[in-house]
Amino acid sequence: MRPLLAGTALTFLLSAFSSLMGQSSIDHVVIVLDASGSMKQKMPSSNQPKMEAAKEALIEVLSNIPQTTHIGLLVFSAADVKDHWVYPLASRKDDELLPAIRNIRPNRGTPLGRYIKIGADRLLEERAKQFGYGTYRLLIVTDGEANDRNLVEQYTPEVLSRGLRMDVIGVAMDRDHTLATKVHTYRRANDANTLKQAIAEVFAEVGGNQAGNVADNDAFELLAPIPVEVASAAINALSQSGNNPIGESRTNSPDVEQAASNTTAQHTITHTRTVQPEGMGSVLKLVILGGLVLLVLLKAITKR
Repeated sequence: MRPLLAGTALTFLLSAFSSLMGQSSIDHVVIVLDASGSMKQKMPSSNQPKMEAAKEALIEVLSNIPQTTHIGLLVFSAADVKDHWVYPLASRKDDELLPAIRNIRPNRGTPLGRYIKIGADRLLEERAKQFGYGTYRLLIVTDGEANDRNLVEQYTPEVLSRGLRMDVIGVAMDRDHTLATKVHTYRRANDANTLKQAIAEVFAEVGGNQAGNVADNDAFELLAPIPVEVASAAINALSQSGNNPIGESRTNSPDVEQAASNTTAQHTITHTRTVQPEGMGSVLKLVILGGLVLLVLLKAITKR
């Protein structure tokens, strides 16, 4: 059986199942915002503090994203913040999100590694709930290197190997962040306008592959004989692969993480890197499930 056909059949199954369950494709973006003391400093050739420029950029961009994009705003080191989830991952509510952004005030250090894990874990938790349907992205906005660089180096390959997308924006940094060559995209933002543009570019990419998540009506009809319980169990089993919290053991082969850590991206202002899927075990499951779906498809077609 050709893997391409199996993969196509699986796409139909995922789409049909989401339709039966009343799900729609949702994009999930967790923003990790640096509120360390250095964010009080002024942007180059401007009297505007970095944090104020970041807040203005976030407010303008997030005010215009579609409701199908769920936002989570995770802030570290901010002054007088009771919960680092300034805005928990959910659909956008401007009356809650925008004031939360305006109230952020920079204060202390840069525990970036710890917050990469917190943000990624939340995305993985949501992905498990959604049976892997939708898109999942971690956007980091920072102006300096982490105090816990060992955790950054440990967690970043794990985030990538689990299939989450990572984008980093370096705010008025003297040199590129160490994450620049390790994540999917890195953008420099040396003034307020380029910062706003960088954030806008990231969100312009969100949901770019939605068309691939929807099968046509004929596919839905052909897959109708598959019981919802069977489809649910199969997809749930697949969705568990790679959804373990960052830093914890997983069932998949660790060589995927090693491959991610060994991959070097080009040293450019904005670069893109393709991360390998969740290991051969998941691929085999996909092919087997795809074969099952193809059998149902062929049986339905022959009866016509």
